[in-house]
Amino acid sequence: MPIIEILRSHGKWCVGMTEKQLDIGIITFPISEAGTIPLSNLINVLCPLSNELHVVTGGAGYTSFVENKNVHIHGVEHKAGARNVFARAINYVWTQSRMLCKLIKLKKEVDLWLFFVGAEGLVLPMLTAKLLGRGVIIASAGSGLKVAQAQRDRLAKILSLLQSITYRLSDRIIMYSERLIEEHGLQKYRRKIQIAPRHFLDFNRFKITRRLGERDDCVGYIGALSKVKGVSNFLEAIPKALEQKNKLEFLIGGSGQLQGEIEVYLGNQGLNRKVKLLGWIPHDELPNYLNDLKLLVLPSYTEGLPNIILEAMACGTIVLATAVGAIPDVIKDGETGFVMEDNSPECIASNIIKALNHPNLEQITKNARTLIETEFTYEKAVERYRKILSELPARN
Repeated sequence: MPIIEILRSHGKWCVGMTEKQLDIGIITFPISEAGTIPLSNLINVLCPLSNELHVVTGGAGYTSFVENKNVHIHGVEHKAGARNVFARAINYVWTQSRMLCKLIKLKKEVDLWLFFVGAEGLVLPMLTAKLLGRGVIIASAGSGLKVAQAQRDRLAKILSLLQSITYRLSDRIIMYSERLIEEHGLQKYRRKIQIAPRHFLDFNRFKITRRLGERDDCVGYIGALSKVKGVSNFLEAIPKALEQKNKLEFLIGGSGQLQGEIEVYLGNQGLNRKVKLLGWIPHDELPNYLNDLKLLVLPSYTEGLPNIILEAMACGTIVLATAVGAIPDVIKDGETGFVMEDNSPECIASNIIKALNHPNLEQITKNARTLIETEFTYEKAVERYRKILSELPARN
């Protein structure tokens, strides 16, 4: 029996809506600036579907939303930066214990918990939610395990174990694409997996202000400066691309652990005049930079469905990406963008030249914009989540 049928008898309905309003909680591991946009999207999607919305998070997740009147924010601190594996494990458990306490304090305030960014390994908070009789959903924002494995993190095996426990405990698992089920090795949980991207764009902000033909041959990467994003490979591809087309300009926007190495590399290679290193780009300034780019490159080793490619497509910027995560669902090679065979520097460089020399770039930008305007509206995102909540099994 659907949970909305059980709750109907309690009279907790939102005026003007046909489905029961739940008190919903979102829990994330403390996040960086890069995680605030996915969290913001999920909050906006769930607001019309919830009576009260609570968020347990930390880092930029807390500071970015603490004054948001649409949600109740509950902050959790996390000690990051420890190099010792044992110290990292202790800090991770201690942070989970703090989250556990938050869930207990909110036991009368929340009917359903959604575990989001970095939360696949949060066994202690999830066990707490289950013991309190609350519904539990994992809303996957990618794979923390895949990231850990790509970075050869010594805690990857422990994370794999924790993740398998949370997947078993969850009532539902929400993923961005059918492709991710096999890519993340989750076939055995197929019966409780539902596909529902939480992505949507503000098309009044992310729009074409400069036609592609009016832009210089500027190629960019925008995102976290980390190994798993393949930014080092992109960096090494720059001299190779310049050998074939020396009038190219490059832009790198973002922050992260590789920033120092990137600065050193650009200096050693004499590329400072060819490459602008911008640092973190505020989200409200992003459309301006995307409209300066002719080509955005995303050479990631693993992904969910990155916002930046959707935002680029909405701004009429050509996207060149690796075929990981849900990216092939939106980037069709030669139709809505370009897909690389792999993310080696040689492959990136050759595909940059190939993409820029394509004879039909204007049509590709039109196809991409049409796809985004059709599939990634706010209304569609809300409806996807409304359907999932309405079908969630009732709990005693």
